[in-house]
Amino acid sequence: MPGWKIPHSVYIFARYFGTGVIVSTAFIHLLDPAYKRIGPKTCVGESGYWGEFSWCAAIVLASVVIIFLLDLAAEVYVEHKYGIHKNESATNALVSHGHSLDVQPAPVTSAARDEKRIDAWMSDEDSMTIERSFQQQISAFLLLEFGIIFHSVIIGLNFGVTGSEFATLYPVLVFHQSFERLGIGARMSAIPFGQHTWLPWILCAAYGLTTPVSIAIGLGVRTTYSPRSKTSLIVQGVLNAVSAGILIYSGLVELLARDFLFDPCRTKRRPKLLFMVLCTLLEPGIMALIGKWA
Repeated sequence: MPGWKIPHSVYIFARYFGTGVIVSTAFIHLLDPAYKRIGPKTCVGESGYWGEFSWCAAIVLASVVIIFLLDLAAEVYVEHKYGIHKNESATNALVSHGHSLDVQPAPVTSAARDEKRIDAWMSDEDSMTIERSFQQQISAFLLLEFGIIFHSVIIGLNFGVTGSEFATLYPVLVFHQSFERLGIGARMSAIPFGQHTWLPWILCAAYGLTTPVSIAIGLGVRTTYSPRSKTSLIVQGVLNAVSAGILIYSGLVELLARDFLFDPCRTKRRPKLLFMVLCTLLEPGIMALIGKWA
């Protein structure tokens, strides 16, 4: 919203504070609850086939591997579609795709016609660059939101059947979901959607409606649904482990590593870099504190 004239420092804070949200959610609010439900020292983890193997760790590892393969497949697809070569310059990438950076002079003497041709060529190249960047980033973002939505389903169901602890869980839920919303919102704002103007609204609605709908389902089945039954514990543990694997990969690889270690455009200004790091580290401390109650 350009009319809001939000300072760039506020955007930087939201983006990297959100990175901390994703990473801390994976470890504090997903991995630990998964072990508490289907881990080796739980009633589920010591019964039947669940007691013969560390299934919680296996599910997290399987999620990480599957997300890695999906991410790699998406990257290879975009490289093949747009003729991107990692070890070559952008110039060679464009040439291999059938475009040349040299504009051949037209046999006519009209300078205005030549200028229009150059403008049209530049417009096509800009559109292709935006679309390529969109497809490179959207797959990682969809995986990120998918993991968070899994987590929101469990939160909503448990909140819908809560009893006397409602007064404690409600403010925790509001802050927790708001922090997550801030994280994925800041990440989504950095994606060049181009002609896909409808997609941000769908992604926002998907996250925004997941928890309320899950709460409504929890309210509807609160007389029959027992969050402490064996089946419920297994479902919650598996979904939490899957979400933990997704967010661990997304948080460490797609967010921390890509932003701070492998980004060629990362700022060289040390004060700004320090601010980015502090924003990232601030949220794990807050989420760890919230994790004491939920």
